[in-house]
Amino acid sequence: MAENISSSFTKIERIVFMGTPEFAVPSLDKLLKAGYNIVAVITAPDKPAGRGMNLQQSAIKKFALEKGLKILQPEKLKDPVFLEELKSLNADLQLVVAFRMLPEAVWDMPPMGTINLHASLLPQYRGAAPINWAIINGEKETGATTFKLQHQIDTGNILLQEKIVIGEDETAGELHDRMKEIGGDLLVKTVKELTGNTLRESPQTWSDRDSLPQNFGGQTMLKHAPKLSTETSKIDWSKTVDEVYNLIRGLSPYPGAFTLLNGKTLKIYKAKKEITKPLIAAGEFETDKKTFLKFASTNGYISITELQLEGKKRMGVEEFLRGFKF
Repeated sequence: MAENISSSFTKIERIVFMGTPEFAVPSLDKLLKAGYNIVAVITAPDKPAGRGMNLQQSAIKKFALEKGLKILQPEKLKDPVFLEELKSLNADLQLVVAFRMLPEAVWDMPPMGTINLHASLLPQYRGAAPINWAIINGEKETGATTFKLQHQIDTGNILLQEKIVIGEDETAGELHDRMKEIGGDLLVKTVKELTGNTLRESPQTWSDRDSLPQNFGGQTMLKHAPKLSTETSKIDWSKTVDEVYNLIRGLSPYPGAFTLLNGKTLKIYKAKKEITKPLIAAGEFETDKKTFLKFASTNGYISITELQLEGKKRMGVEEFLRGFKF
């Protein structure tokens, strides 16, 4: 049964925002533009990166610095010093976008709790890589969800959702860029409805093992979104053209689906489908060494248009073929 979560609150005067990557920046920006008081931003510690291993700031930290916001970068979220400082902020509400898993001592601290923005239509695609897996699995639509944090990851009560149609050729990177804007708007809407005492929460009534009702998006089982791995990224050419194509889209631009060419790793970022009976075995390739390079699958070809060979830069297929010796 839905439950009103804001009956005893009409004002949100102090908000703590938690996030790290670029995906979280539009949410913070939209909250500030909507006039909300962000008393602190919690983000990951600076990390060494690049050839010089220089310390790199997160996208959220860079943005927060530009806006003159208070920034906290705890190494450990259970650190008593950090918890005391967080408590001293007297936040009414905490908002989380693309951050790490929070201990109960953190998410249960403010009186209005902690709200998370997740890039899927929960309970589908709980986990670390929902945008990627929705495309890899060939979904036609996905969405954004705001929900209350609780003990188990991505299982809290749903607040609001917004559906998004996935383009037939859309990559994970392109969907990510659309999702971060739509998600930011949804988060602001969630906070506004909290202040208006109109927001109601709906429990996620399905566990990981449960079957879904037949009318739940036409799907009968929960699908998951675990972290991407090297095993995930390696192309299995014994699969259909659509399955391989969806894998390429779902891993572009990062980490990139890959195969081997002359013993070297070849990442494929963009490609076209050719549905036709292949004249060569699955996994073998054809090329005129000038304009095309295509690999056979079970029911056609994947014709590569943008790629990156191990040790080389990312480039179009024609540029690649001009310099590659077969």
